[in-house]
Amino acid sequence: MSQPRQSRALVIVNTNFCSSDGDVVFRTRGGAKREAEKLSNILSRLNYKVKLMHNKTAKEIEDLYQQECCCEHGEYFVSIISSHGKEGIIFGCDSEPVMLTRIFQILSSEKCPVLTKIPKIFFIQACRGKEFDQGVVVECDSGEPEPECEPDCFSDYLSIPPQTAVMFACSPGYVAFLNISGSMFLQALLKVLEGEERHLALNCLMTRINWEVAFCCQARGTYEGCKEMPCFVTNLLQEVFPFSA
Repeated sequence: MSQPRQSRALVIVNTNFCSSDGDVVFRTRGGAKREAEKLSNILSRLNYKVKLMHNKTAKEIEDLYQQECCCEHGEYFVSIISSHGKEGIIFGCDSEPVMLTRIFQILSSEKCPVLTKIPKIFFIQACRGKEFDQGVVVECDSGEPEPECEPDCFSDYLSIPPQTAVMFACSPGYVAFLNISGSMFLQALLKVLEGEERHLALNCLMTRINWEVAFCCQARGTYEGCKEMPCFVTNLLQEVFPFSA
């Protein structure tokens, strides 16, 4: 009897950023690489075939998702992105933007029929703006300050492919915190995947991560106690248990 195909996971972590002329545009993301490596190891133990990629340009990130359309997939596809960002965008290591809508388009039923019926699960550690309670003297995954504007996140939500769940580290317009020990969001994901909560249905697991970040995490430094609130969106049509290996 043939063995079932192994589920795949794509983990992308950008820590060092330069422009095309070599200028440093964003600060180095200390703690992000080790965090991504731990997540990759856990996913491997949960029987995922993991591809861990460090410091990829915007074009290379798009290419990585294009490659997934040519692979044989198992029951689930999981992707973790850890980078600088703003609403609807994550940045490549070349400081060029990648629209989330572009990633979702690559994985759409029309472009990627192999993934049409397979649940696709994203965890995105990146800022979605520059708002926070009173400012925090820690690293955050945002770009340069921009004029105030209302974040337009609905186009991102409407563009997700069928059978997809996307969890963001923070709410629209807000920063996602990171320090040398890692990020609030992905550390909470690590904790859940290492514990019995990994057996929960995905929507319950994501709600548990929300609780963990909201009640057990806070910024340190000058503005001790500043918080972060993850959120998720899904169009899955059934309960799934992607980490109950």
